[in-house]
Amino acid sequence: MKVVAAAVVALLALGACESGSRTGDPKAEGDGGAAVVAPGKPGEPARTLSPEQAARELPDDSPNAADVMYVQMMIVHHRQALEMTALVPDRAAGTAVKRLAERIRAAQQPEIGAMLGWLKRHGKEETTGGHAAHDHGAMPGMATGEQLARLRAAEGAAFDELFLKLMITHHQGALTMGAAVLSEGNNVQAGEMANDVIAQQTAEISRMRAM
Repeated sequence: MKVVAAAVVALLALGACESGSRTGDPKAEGDGGAAVVAPGKPGEPARTLSPEQAARELPDDSPNAADVMYVQMMIVHHRQALEMTALVPDRAAGTAVKRLAERIRAAQQPEIGAMLGWLKRHGKEETTGGHAAHDHGAMPGMATGEQLARLRAAEGAAFDELFLKLMITHHQGALTMGAAVLSEGNNVQAGEMANDVIAQQTAEISRMRAM
């Protein structure tokens, strides 16, 4: 609902500005700028607001603790996926596995950059004292040290099988984390990042299961 409200106000503002440029710039009461027409609640008339008034009425999407923790933990989660895909060129046997690893790297490396940028814009550290090390066992889908050691030691078809098994579990963990922030978070951009991860990794899970 927050995203819809913001989108509606933005579209109405754009429409008002375009209309104003053709018909003489409708004015909001007490304001010298272009008016924004805000739809009323069911049964109530629409209101004419100044851009400043419309901005004040937008929902507050300031990041909450769930948003920040999601972004911090997903950076760690993605980095382990990159650690796993880095093993593929020298150990994998299947071309399909190699191509999958390339797609994962191409998607998740930029996402890490975007998440780091999000933390910086909101004045948050990459990690916090409460979960500074982000205990891998506490994060859904993370491979254990023992599992990673087995993956590093494997080669050929055995590597491919173990890689796919661990990566499917890893992706499923990302879906769990994304669903949690969509339920508990407040920030629109954090929610968009979660939706992107969910969409991409759901598709990749289907590909890996088919392999």
